[in-house]
Amino acid sequence: MKILIATDTYYLGAGNVPHFTQRRLAMMLVEQGHQVFVMAPSPNTKKIILEHDGVTVYGLSSFSLPAYPNLRISPLFFSKTYIKKCLEEINPDIIHVQDHFMIGRGVLKIAKELDIPVVGTNHFMPENFTHYFYLPKFIEAKFKKIIWQGVLKVYNQVETMISPTKTAGSLLEKSGFKNMIIPVSNGIDLKRFNLNNNGDYLKEKYKIPANRLSVLYVGRLDKEKRIDMIIAAMPEIIKKVDAHLVLGGVGKLRYSLEEQVKNLGLQDRVTFVGFVPDEDLPNLYRLANLFAIAGIAELQSVVTMEAMASGLPILGVNAVALPELIHDGENGYLFSENNIQELAERAIMILLNKELQAQMSAKSLEIIQRHDVNLVMAKHESIYQTTIVQHQSYCRQNVFLKKYFWTLKRLAVLAIFIFFGLSSSFTAVVFAKDYKKIDNLRISSKHFASNIYTKILKDDDDSK
Repeated sequence: MKILIATDTYYLGAGNVPHFTQRRLAMMLVEQGHQVFVMAPSPNTKKIILEHDGVTVYGLSSFSLPAYPNLRISPLFFSKTYIKKCLEEINPDIIHVQDHFMIGRGVLKIAKELDIPVVGTNHFMPENFTHYFYLPKFIEAKFKKIIWQGVLKVYNQVETMISPTKTAGSLLEKSGFKNMIIPVSNGIDLKRFNLNNNGDYLKEKYKIPANRLSVLYVGRLDKEKRIDMIIAAMPEIIKKVDAHLVLGGVGKLRYSLEEQVKNLGLQDRVTFVGFVPDEDLPNLYRLANLFAIAGIAELQSVVTMEAMASGLPILGVNAVALPELIHDGENGYLFSENNIQELAERAIMILLNKELQAQMSAKSLEIIQRHDVNLVMAKHESIYQTTIVQHQSYCRQNVFLKKYFWTLKRLAVLAIFIFFGLSSSFTAVVFAKDYKKIDNLRISSKHFASNIYTKILKDDDDSK
């Protein structure tokens, strides 16, 4: 198949949507023998076309926002004509829209014009950015509703809708999405993330004390990730356990989190490793004894799956889709949102009990098997093929309707005339039977009024 993936975040390195689009979806589809194209923002203001790991990338001219230098925006009024030209050249069998932003919207609109089937996946929640506006709660609720309407405006037009989890699908449905949603995991490469990796060299690289038990978080350092909660739990944890917190990733809150660590006197207990290179990421998980995540806007959490595939017990907040991965008491524990004390207690329970760690590790490895990226790719291929077949069937029906439209229209008009003609005749006969003065009068609907008038005049003359 010729598959085009449309996304506004392909070049970003901090989030997991581009991670999934680029490394899992696009590249795995190429490995399965498909021709894969990606339409995304270019790294600068110029349009580009390049080959990237077997994927042909069409970069649309873009610019970055001052507050978010990693985020690149491609306004449609600069690119609409170019998008159409690219789609006509590529002529994809199917398009997969990965988000509802500018490029997703533009590609979807032109795909409709060119009669190309479209599949959509939603990785977005309003909570991913509404907290940056510091709005009063009642205004924030209305703002979220407006944002969901924008999401639905795009995804209500796709022919098949995918969500990474059942929870993510339910959120779309609660917001007003009416069509069927197919839950398909983002998937995890079990050949890359496994027990064979070794993170000992990273302890030396990042100066992490080798004799301490490590609690790990990997991901964006942004507000909805609630890393401040994990840091706030550390003073309670280190009262009982000789533990060290390792934070991998970049984000807007790096400075404020470092300040929090200073204020709590945890400088020797917390390590910020910053951006983690690809070659180090699988090994980073293997230096840890526990993975902690407190994010309140996780529609699945790729980093949690990576930690599970690396055999880690998971400590996570009981919010959104995390309970689908974290089975409380089996492969880890869930803690209540904003409950720092519960977070600390659950972390201590795991870190102090090696037998429990081993049991939870085994369960993580068992649960993650169903998220094997090979199974995920097979599901995507099946969805693409089914959508193409359904689209072609729909198109054939449309061709039939267009071909015979005028014939059907003429037949419909003729049927209406016949119906009203018979109705008029029937009315005339009934009226004639009931009206004593013209009891035996046989008339047609065409001469009904004149015959009645003549008959009445004659009766009047006779009566005189």
